[in-house]
Amino acid sequence: MGGSGRLAWLDGGVVTLTWLRNARLADGRVVDVEIVDGLIAQVASHDPSLEVNSASEVDLGGWLLLPSLAEPHAHLDKALTAEMVPNPTGDLMGAITAWSAAAGAGAITHEGIVARATKAMDLLLVHGVTAVRTHVNVLDSIGASSVRALREAASGFDGLLDVQIVGLVGFPITGPDGAGTRDALSESLDVGLDLIGGCPHLDPDGIGLIDLVIEAATEAGIGIDLHVDEVLDPSMLTLRDFARRIIETGFDSPVAASHCVSLGLQTPAVQAEVAALVADANMSVFPLPQTNLFLQGREHPMATPRGLTAVNALLDAGVTVAAGADNVQDPFNLMGRSDPLETAALMVMAGHQLPETAFDMVSNNVRRAMSLPEVTMAVGDPADFMVIDAPSVRGAMADAPMSRRVFRRGRLVASADQQTSVHRTVD
Repeated sequence: MGGSGRLAWLDGGVVTLTWLRNARLADGRVVDVEIVDGLIAQVASHDPSLEVNSASEVDLGGWLLLPSLAEPHAHLDKALTAEMVPNPTGDLMGAITAWSAAAGAGAITHEGIVARATKAMDLLLVHGVTAVRTHVNVLDSIGASSVRALREAASGFDGLLDVQIVGLVGFPITGPDGAGTRDALSESLDVGLDLIGGCPHLDPDGIGLIDLVIEAATEAGIGIDLHVDEVLDPSMLTLRDFARRIIETGFDSPVAASHCVSLGLQTPAVQAEVAALVADANMSVFPLPQTNLFLQGREHPMATPRGLTAVNALLDAGVTVAAGADNVQDPFNLMGRSDPLETAALMVMAGHQLPETAFDMVSNNVRRAMSLPEVTMAVGDPADFMVIDAPSVRGAMADAPMSRRVFRRGRLVASADQQTSVHRTVD
């Protein structure tokens, strides 16, 4: 079997494998991978004299074997609503206003969220994703209804996707006006959250929101993932306050800060200082190039900023940096293909990262931030793979071919084939 074309051996059904043979790793080695109980048991140099001799052994035909992809920041309760909830202004507040109006008009239903979130997770899975963290609105006006819908949708992906749900509390949650939102958070915790989120830069009392979330997460024994500084205003640097409060309180569950756009507008000295604090707080940071390139910078017609955080300063400080798509085809981002390779390519083009570094940002760095075991192709690692018909990691990101196979714990969970033809007329 050659290195391109259709792999007829995986046309459908449940296939649990014991050997993946003739696989090409990112470093160019061609190997045979043994899988036992969903884990890598052996990685051996490919022996071409061996023939596939059972239904549980597969010849990959030289396709590229990579760690599966992961999405650290989604909004599955909003996904795929671009036509239903238009955003005429294209900016962040326009998206928030549009969504609030649609919700107020009754357009956002339980059944609709379940259906769209299911489709969005299908798309993630077929692109190579086996882990996703999604934020879900927790508001005074809707209580825990969206959390219930996401829990229902996620239940259909048991054994296929690791799904983490973040309760995205509305604003305000502090002070007397935030009582209803605090009640919604309490209700959502009863339904089941994996982390608590929020937007301190939008709340009237940003530090108060951070303290409230730390207290609630500590009591619940779960992590925190906040939207932080999603603004092109260098005077706002909530990330520094967030990191300090995590350190001061000794909070020891997983913590992440998403966006962190304003850090990219600081001087190198301030970037290094804040990045060191973030590292001390053991926080992960998630730049979200797709949505922030869409939303940010519209008020800057000259030298338009890219809306990305200080990626290199964070990496230099030892922070786990994982990149996500954020919103996909909704009023917050009209585009998006539910493919982390698209995100990785943007981290190369807009974030100036090398392809290998950018790929880690949509695979193992995400898994580390989500407290999932990494896939380094070593014995004992989970057999969570994306197999793709591409010449290299760079080539996979550049072309994003849809000839892919996705494995979770050694089981085929998704497949796709790209068919192309060029029809030349010969005179």
